[in-house]
Amino acid sequence: MEWIAAIIIGGLIGWLASIAMKSNTGLCLNIIIGIIGSSLGRWVFGDLMGIGSAYAAGQFNVIGIFFGVLGAIILIFILRKLKLVS
Repeated sequence: MEWIAAIIIGGLIGWLASIAMKSNTGLCLNIIIGIIGSSLGRWVFGDLMGIGSAYAAGQFNVIGIFFGVLGAIILIFILRKLKLVS
């Protein structure tokens, strides 16, 4: 059941990040970007920068969505530099 929540929340996070970055990605890529971006947001902002609330990245609350979207934005930026997404 948790994987269904991860897909839904990952899709939401990926969709918000694609709007923020004006990226032209589809549903499947939004889900993947959202899930990986949430993990990236937790790692960058929680582990590296020491922001305690960043450990909520990917959870269904305002802080979790916020740090998940920030991580997904970083991921889209990296993918654009590698020319993997537009």
